[in-house]
Amino acid sequence: MKLIRTHSLDEAVTEIFGSHVHIAGRHSVYGGDINQSFRLQLSDGSSLFLKCSRPENLSFFEAEAKGLEALRLADAVGVPKVLAAGTDPAQNHAFLLMEFLDAAPRIRGYWEIFGKELAALHLAGTKGLSGSHDGLPFGFESDNYIGASPQKNTPKESWISFFRDCRLSPQIHMAGHYLDSRKRRQCTRLLDHLESWLEEPRRPSLIHGDLWSGNAGCGPDGKAWIFDPAAYVGHFEAELAMTELFGCNPPAFYEAYKEVNSFDSGYRDRRDLYNLYHLFNHLNLFGSAYLGAVAGILDRYA
Repeated sequence: MKLIRTHSLDEAVTEIFGSHVHIAGRHSVYGGDINQSFRLQLSDGSSLFLKCSRPENLSFFEAEAKGLEALRLADAVGVPKVLAAGTDPAQNHAFLLMEFLDAAPRIRGYWEIFGKELAALHLAGTKGLSGSHDGLPFGFESDNYIGASPQKNTPKESWISFFRDCRLSPQIHMAGHYLDSRKRRQCTRLLDHLESWLEEPRRPSLIHGDLWSGNAGCGPDGKAWIFDPAAYVGHFEAELAMTELFGCNPPAFYEAYKEVNSFDSGYRDRRDLYNLYHLFNHLNLFGSAYLGAVAGILDRYA
């Protein structure tokens, strides 16, 4: 997909639909904590989803567009189509324009189907997605964001090295002012002995990267669709761990997932370590309320 980049929202609509279609209305919808989100009603009766932020945040939207397109091309689970991105000086904002997902009633077996489709995503080919010119399997074509935090995606040969250098280490560095000397020593021990806990995957997987319950929802076909990614090529276990961090999908989801892409009992021993990345990120974004959860995991693994 070649992302349409324009200098106004009206220009984007005209380029996509033609001069006979214009924006007829705009209604605020819930779209997370970082951006403003709207449902655009067009003069032809159709709707689009619009995300807006400050002009300097265009890179957030460009990174999101790359992640969505990679996930969509895997053709495994529903992903909204990105239409355009740009800045609108008249409105003083950057924007991302996507198809609007009108939710239908959930189909029978919603969670089982979601589990199998997510597993299929994790088994899809990843050739060319890591951003490496040397065939390194883990990473992504560019850095992106996890929430509002920068997320490194430097290609690596080893998943454990990638998780150490591109996930835990940057978050630990940002959290330095929250950590006393004991926690700093624990972090050092953990990073130095990460291979004692983690395993290299059977194969690299394209993952959504931020798949908590708020980044998935029922789409127009009654099945689960995923959005707001922090996509990269990594280990599918990190994705599963995130689905269990802030609430948990029903058991039927995980049972169906395992029918397509099995994981062993050792995943339970690794799950909290994967989620340490997200808890450190929440500590850095939202403050000390997350320090206790971080400390508990450090005590377990280091």
